[in-house]
Amino acid sequence: MNTGNRIFDDLGKVMTSVAGVAKGARDEAETAVRSQVERWLSDMDLVTREEFDAVRTMAMKAREENEALKARLDALEAK
Repeated sequence: MNTGNRIFDDLGKVMTSVAGVAKGARDEAETAVRSQVERWLSDMDLVTREEFDAVRTMAMKAREENEALKARLDALEAK
């Protein structure tokens, strides 16, 4: 019976080693994918959130000014 316990102990050690290797491989794959995605995103011409918000604010202000000028023009044309 002692031989059976040793086999199970060895099997347990092997499974623990396999799990460690699998975790290491998963971590390495995640790191590789993450770096590839970061490289891909940096190659794209994306704007930051702050830049987007600034342009959005400018566009809203321009739209408001445009509507005010249109109303003024309509009033002048009505005369």
